[in-house]
Amino acid sequence: MDTHIPVLLREVVEALNPKDGGVYIDATFGGGGYTRALLQAKNCKVIGIDRDPDAAIRANSFKQEFKDRFEFISGVFSELDTLLPRNQTYDGIVFDFGVSSFQLDQAERGFSFRFDGPLDMRMSKDQGGLTAAEILNTYPENQLAEIIYVYGEEKKSRIIAKTIVEQRKTKPLETTQEFAKLVRSIVKRHDGIDPATLTFQALRIFVNNELIEIDTSLKKTVNLLSVGGKVITVTFHSLEDRLVKNWMRANAFACTRPGYALKTLFSKPVSPSLDEVKANPRSRSAKMRVAALIPLNIKGTPI
Repeated sequence: MDTHIPVLLREVVEALNPKDGGVYIDATFGGGGYTRALLQAKNCKVIGIDRDPDAAIRANSFKQEFKDRFEFISGVFSELDTLLPRNQTYDGIVFDFGVSSFQLDQAERGFSFRFDGPLDMRMSKDQGGLTAAEILNTYPENQLAEIIYVYGEEKKSRIIAKTIVEQRKTKPLETTQEFAKLVRSIVKRHDGIDPATLTFQALRIFVNNELIEIDTSLKKTVNLLSVGGKVITVTFHSLEDRLVKNWMRANAFACTRPGYALKTLFSKPVSPSLDEVKANPRSRSAKMRVAALIPLNIKGTPI
């Protein structure tokens, strides 16, 4: 597969409701699906951000096509406040916290057990940080168990960690399929989901510091939004969604930006339609949440 299918694309664009002259941030550019849809919907500007060097290469064609209506910045979205110009606000910020199809479908990136490749999993490729293999082959058993349990919610984390440590005494774990086979020898599922899924998720989250990245970036958005500006998140598992939900609730009556609050626009997260899940099975666990920055009145209640 050489294309990325943006999840909940129609719903994201409708919720953002872009306007002519508006300026928006696609904080997880990836393949640029949201960016393209926004630029085609209105005569607006989009700033794309991504840590993946491959995303920066894909962004070149957007610069050629959309000229000064598109800008790309290399970096992690948790550093939005330093990557973007100071004292400027935006009409909307979109986050897709999932792994892109480009990353999943490249065996050499090591994100997926569908292909045999090196256990890497770094979204920034070789630009620093430990690989998944380095973690599996050097971390102590108790820390591996904690990573797998906390970030994967895998009930058999202890025995998986114990088996990893036993295995690496003979031969270091090096490839995705080798590691998936180890996990499958321990975990059994009957719901159609691969038994290695949660453990791979846990390792990927830890390698990329994902939950801290999400938490940090969300806290910075309120100072970047224009009044009425929206933040849209698309999450793919309960750990991400819980972070977003709790953050929106915590800022519902007053937020870290004095005089403002976040108004949640949907009482429940929006899920993909059955047609979308059928066309793109990777979307099945996605949830979209939307909040808008609104001013408080002098009594401290939302206007």
